[in-house]
Amino acid sequence: MDYIELNCKVSPISEGNDIFIAWISEFGFESFVENETGFLAYIPSNLYSDELLLNILNHPFSNFTLKCEAKSIESINWNAEWEKNYPFVNIDNLCVVRAPFHEAIPDVKFDLIIEPKMSFGTAHHETTSSIIRLMLTMDFNGKKVLDMGSGTGVLAILSLKMGADECIAIDNDEWAYSNNIENAERNNTPNCKVVLGDANNIPDINFDVILANINRNILLRDMELYVNKLKPKGLILFSGFYAGEDFEMIIKKANLLGLNLNRFEESNKWTAAEFGKV
Repeated sequence: MDYIELNCKVSPISEGNDIFIAWISEFGFESFVENETGFLAYIPSNLYSDELLLNILNHPFSNFTLKCEAKSIESINWNAEWEKNYPFVNIDNLCVVRAPFHEAIPDVKFDLIIEPKMSFGTAHHETTSSIIRLMLTMDFNGKKVLDMGSGTGVLAILSLKMGADECIAIDNDEWAYSNNIENAERNNTPNCKVVLGDANNIPDINFDVILANINRNILLRDMELYVNKLKPKGLILFSGFYAGEDFEMIIKKANLLGLNLNRFEESNKWTAAEFGKV
C-alpha cells in the first residue's frame, strides 16, 4: 500500500510536537517520526485528501503554529522504520529504558525493557525521565508503592527493581493496562499489581510512596485521594505539568493537604516534584 508522508513543521517544537501528534492521529495517521523541525506523519494514500489537510491545519491551538507539506511515498516496512528511529533512553548512566529490539546496555544498574505499543511512559518525554531521575536517589527497599496513571508501567517496574515490596499500578486506559501487564512480565516483576481504573480504584491500604505522572487537572482533582492513602512521612512524586503557574497551583493544593515540597526537577519547561507528608 502506498502512503502519504506529511512533513509537519511545528513551533514551538518543545511543547507543540506532542500536541500536534495527538491532534493529527485523530485524522487516521498511523505512524510518526519526530525530527529537528517537528515530525513526519504517515497515512494510507486512499485516506488522504486536500480537504483532510485543511481540517488538520484548522487546529484549535492558537499558541502554536503548524505547517505541513505532503508527498507520496512507496510502501514502507513500518516495523523496520520505527525501530530505526526509536532510541533507548539512558538516565544518568544508572537507568536505561529500552525496547525489546535494542541490545542490552552493559554496566547499567537498572535495565528496563519496555514495549511501548500505544501507552505513555517510555522515558522519552521529559515528565517521565525527570520523575525517574528523582526516583533514582530514593530508597524503595521494603516500600509499598502506588503508581497512578501508570501507562507502560515503567515507574512501577523501576520501583520494584529498586527494592519495593509491591507496587499497585493503576491506569484507566485498556491499552495501557494490557501493556503494563506485559511489561511487568517481561521485566520479571510479579509484585506489580496492575489495575484498570482511576483514583476511585485505589485499594484500601496505605502507601510509603505514591507516583503520579498524569496532568495538572487530574492531579489537582485527585490529590486529596492520594494524600489520604499516603502514610505519615510518606513521599509523593508528581509530574505531568509545566513549570511556572501550573507548578504553583500544584504546590498550593499540596500545602493545603499537608504536603511539603522537598525538591523538584525541571526539563524543557516540564516539572517533576517530590513532596513529603507532614
